Amino acid sequence: KEIGAVLKKIDDKIELNRQTNQTLEHIAQAIFKSWFVDFEPTRAKIAAKEEWAKRSPSTKGGENNEQEAAAFIERATMAAISGKTVAEIDQLISEHNEHGSTNNPETENQVATLAQLKTTAALFPDALVESELGEIPEGWVTKTFGDVSQCFDSKRIPLSKKKREEKQPGTIPYHGATSVMDYVNEWIFDDIYLLLGEDGSVIKEDGSPFIQYIWGKIWVNNHAHVLQGKGGVSTEQLMLFIQGQNIAAYITGAVQLKLNQGNMNSIPFIDAGEVVNNAFYELIQPLYEKFRATVEENVVLTETRDVLLPRLLSGTINFARGYEC
Repeated sequence: KEIGAVLKKIDDKIELNRQTNQTLEHIAQAIFKSWFVDFEPTRAKIAAKEEWAKRSPSTKGGENNEQEAAAFIERATMAAISGKTVAEIDQLISEHNEHGSTNNPETENQVATLAQLKTTAALFPDALVESELGEIPEGWVTKTFGDVSQCFDSKRIPLSKKKREEKQPGTIPYHGATSVMDYVNEWIFDDIYLLLGEDGSVIKEDGSPFIQYIWGKIWVNNHAHVLQGKGGVSTEQLMLFIQGQNIAAYITGAVQLKLNQGNMNSIPFIDAGEVVNNAFYELIQPLYEKFRATVEENVVLTETRDVLLPRLLSGTINFARGYEC
């Protein structure tokens, strides 16, 4: 029972971290969908403009009215970006105006939040235009996956089982199309990357691709595309985009399925421009920093648990007495 209690605390922490990361991923996915799929900030601006236009003609005209209209549209966009209602945004603005600048941390956080929301709201256009992919926000352009990604496939090195054994023992993950296949004592990549299955297991039942979000020292074989974002598109944004795509039309091969570079690079991509993309990255960057740290913590916790178990069972470590025999 004592041993079980010790190990349960570790397992509970591992599960809590897993749930935390799941929540972080859902938040990032929701923001991406709102901005780049549903175009909610732009649609909110359009709807607010139409709503203002329906108001009594007697309220129109003059500089003050133009300022009121701009503020009305701004609040609607801020609400769409933040997930709050317009009433909640009005309440934040009212509280800020009432208290002004103070040394209260909570108030200062509200000021910073409002400032960020206003800045972000200003980045989105107030109209949709037709494109080959349907309606998109005005000023945004249609590109391809190849336009916004950098491919490092030429640097991949496949290793046979015998070759991997020669590079062991090691702690460097050796990645295949969908997961870590082994561990070796050398690496060929050391950064944040998106891995996209190239052949074999490349597509899930729902049509979405097999992806891996990896960082640090790694080795990748030739069954996964090694990618990073470029042109203002972060690797995380690239991942959020591709994981929501149905890539069935881009897969070749009847027996051995394959997503070749040419087909992968031809997947359509809507580019909002560097300013909006950078604002998006600034928003999700802390989420993925936490995500990576939590994954690394779980690795340490798992290793600690696995080391503790035999020592606890043998009595080498006795937590009740607080020492190692």
